[in-house]
Amino acid sequence: MTGATGFVGRQIMRFLNEQGVDIIAVVREGKETEIQALSGVCRIIVTSDLFAESSEWWSNACFDVDTIIHSAWYAEPGKYLQSSLNLDCLIGTLSLARGAAQAGVRRIVGIGTCFEYDFGVNVLSVASPLRPLTPYGSAKAAAFMMLSQWLPIQPIEFAWCRLFYLYGEGENERRLVPYLRAHLAAGEIAELTSGRQVRDFMDVSDAGRLIAEIALGSQKGPINICSGIPVTVRELAEKIADEYGRRDLLKFGARPDNLVDPPCVIGLPGGEKSVNANT
Repeated sequence: MTGATGFVGRQIMRFLNEQGVDIIAVVREGKETEIQALSGVCRIIVTSDLFAESSEWWSNACFDVDTIIHSAWYAEPGKYLQSSLNLDCLIGTLSLARGAAQAGVRRIVGIGTCFEYDFGVNVLSVASPLRPLTPYGSAKAAAFMMLSQWLPIQPIEFAWCRLFYLYGEGENERRLVPYLRAHLAAGEIAELTSGRQVRDFMDVSDAGRLIAEIALGSQKGPINICSGIPVTVRELAEKIADEYGRRDLLKFGARPDNLVDPPCVIGLPGGEKSVNANT
């Protein structure tokens, strides 16, 4: 597994550990202590940059590995959507896949994003067209397109879990929910946009459980990891504020709406079977 110490990776690890799975974690230098604190890890492989490693390095790392969960990617809030580091992540992901094939890995589960989709579609299913508008979305879509065509030829089972809007334990403090909680707990004003944006929110622990189940199962192809429930940013903020009894601290319209931000992003949960069941 890559990305085991990350926002989503920690939750995947938690559910894999509950199933008694032996986990080999590939981590960056400096993360050894952090990964050792997570139960379930039977071996740690350390690298200075996992996205710079060769396919030969990955072939050795994947010796006697049955399944790979690749959850690592550059994801610094405010920077990751437009960063050139997405190119490094894409190249490194393809090297990982080639090395996995050389090592005889049976199954790979990758982590995609709803930003791969054409947001002009009201409800996004795995059958919806792809039209990424950022380097992040484009790199993820490119990884999906390449791996979905190449891995089955090897043959390696391939599943691609597209994440929507996650929140919860371990979330970066610069994101919406931690920002709200920090200000509300301190009795400070939380400055927000209009809050009219409609989103598909899911707790990261639920997402981690779903990804772990997919990794241990046999489902293949693209899979939406989402709730399918439309919620406005305003509704989410008010729900959180009610926990503190402080809706008065929410100042909607204090920040301008992002004109390129899609007004509505809602997913249809699941993969191809769920799409067929609803057509």
